[in-house]
Amino acid sequence: MNALLQQAQQMQEQLQRTQEELAEKIVEGSVGGVTVQVNGVGELVGVTFRTGIVDGADEESLTDLGDMVVAAYRDAKARADAQAGQALGPLAGGLGGLSGGPGGGAAGGLPGGGSGQFGF
Repeated sequence: MNALLQQAQQMQEQLQRTQEELAEKIVEGSVGGVTVQVNGVGELVGVTFRTGIVDGADEESLTDLGDMVVAAYRDAKARADAQAGQALGPLAGGLGGLSGGPGGGAAGGLPGGGSGQFGF
């Protein structure tokens, strides 16, 4: 029983280290002159606009700009989730039936399970 608890504690520590490393990584997504940066856990950390992509006096251009920001964020978030899934995949495998992956398990039914913050 002690060995199992020790293994669980080691996995928890490794998970925390991996999450901290992911939080330091920056991933970009771009759409139509809008580039957003998210960290490895999906938090928005920056937005840049190519000069002249929108006429500020035109309401439709501003709406289009908003749509581009959302699309660029989704692109960056998908990339961050993919990186997180790769980084955390070995840890999820160590959870046996709890990973929500092949073999089923509880995590798939949790909020965010399967497509959540860490993509697993």
